[in-house]
Amino acid sequence: MTGRVVVVGYGMAGARLAAELHARGGDRRITVLGAEPHRAYNRIMLSTLLAGKIGEPDVELVEALGPRVDVRIGSSVSAVDRAAREVRTADGGRYGYDHLVLATGSRAAVPPLPGLDPLPDRVVPFRTLADCRRILDVARDARRALVLGGGLLGLEAARGLAARGLDVTVVHPHGHLMERQLDPTAGAVLAGTLTGLGVRARLGVPATRVTADADGVRLHLADGEPLAADLLVLCCGVRPDTALARAAGLAVDRGVVVDDRMRTSDPRISAVGDCAQHDGTLTGLVAPAWTQARVVADVLTGDDEAARYRPRPTVTRLKAAGIDLAAMGDLAGTGDPDGTGPVEELTFADPARGTYARLRIRDERLTGAILLGDNPAVGTVVQLFDRGAPVPADRRALLLGRAVGAPAEPAASPALMPDAAVVCRCNDVTRGALVAGWRAGARSVAALSAATRAATGCGGCRDAVTGIAAWLAEADPPTTDEVRETDADREAVQVS
Repeated sequence: MTGRVVVVGYGMAGARLAAELHARGGDRRITVLGAEPHRAYNRIMLSTLLAGKIGEPDVELVEALGPRVDVRIGSSVSAVDRAAREVRTADGGRYGYDHLVLATGSRAAVPPLPGLDPLPDRVVPFRTLADCRRILDVARDARRALVLGGGLLGLEAARGLAARGLDVTVVHPHGHLMERQLDPTAGAVLAGTLTGLGVRARLGVPATRVTADADGVRLHLADGEPLAADLLVLCCGVRPDTALARAAGLAVDRGVVVDDRMRTSDPRISAVGDCAQHDGTLTGLVAPAWTQARVVADVLTGDDEAARYRPRPTVTRLKAAGIDLAAMGDLAGTGDPDGTGPVEELTFADPARGTYARLRIRDERLTGAILLGDNPAVGTVVQLFDRGAPVPADRRALLLGRAVGAPAEPAASPALMPDAAVVCRCNDVTRGALVAGWRAGARSVAALSAATRAATGCGGCRDAVTGIAAWLAEADPPTTDEVRETDADREAVQVS
């Protein structure tokens, strides 16, 4: 394909799409319009920035973009003229397109509570880099913080603020934390772990209103007891940003409706990432957004016109300081509806040690799992779930995180992992791709990350990538010059 491609949105999905298009060559012109006044950044790492573990330069996405890619930051798109095939920006700019891709993402949801319209100075949603800056600005002089929302993002924000020394309380209207991913027992164990890390939880009590003045902010609860703090962070979910698509007359449900090629109801317009709704489902995660970007690039450039988006099972990871959690699959329903055998349920809980494990197995395959706390089998469990591989006969090795027999660790060593095993789910990087990268000259963890993009998404696979690199270093040692490069890159790996 030649011609003009305009990408609206310079977040994680839009930036990846631009890089994918650039990597395929050709003479097309690519224009990326980003509303935020800075380059694309890794939104997943904002909680780490909030905790003070990294600085702002460390969250910036580094994508290879050539001279044919025109990135315009601070360019808010105001309208799409489908008849003229033109995009208009708030500052009067006009950009013609042969194909348009909407990567408008999502916005933080602000609950309809009295006192939040307009937002008081001490109340901040947690979604963007600008939000993170505002939270840090208020937190400098704060002693107490409230986080409204006990989902994944809310807990990451709470842990980050606690790491800065603030007294933090999470307020969640449901009976246990992360109710979409965890069962009540796991939620209770997680709440206990958070308490030990300086984060209290008020559960099962909805908020009713917010009041704020120069002295602080108060969150009023349904049981009549207000909570006072210096800062209130809102982590109440997100809403796909569909305003532009709706105004342009595209089909919109909860998100912009797309088909398997990520095309909207207008074949000249695609949508990817948080704003896209495929087969009735919204993603909200980086891995599917990047897969969608790859599909669009394949189709538009003709590299693979048969490319179609096929969603993969989701694995949720919460890996903050002092917390290690992986949750995946179906734990509340009947498991695999196509399964024929009985469902096995295995659980183990040690609240005193912050450990909980639950496996759901049907027809010798994992249909769901929760692993909370230190469990060395987490990588193996994720691989078994990802590949739909048979579980070992001795289930205790997975449940308790220790090998009880030889068959219990099919992927514990990189040498035993199949090449097709996915190591980095965000970027769909396999063990085979890492080995190939090493043999091609990427002889350090940093070099492997640069060559394959492994560990550049959520960072949850960094330990696995490091382990594979260590195994490769023994099996195929780097040269003296490559060792020097490894030493120079080691510090960069810590914030990759």
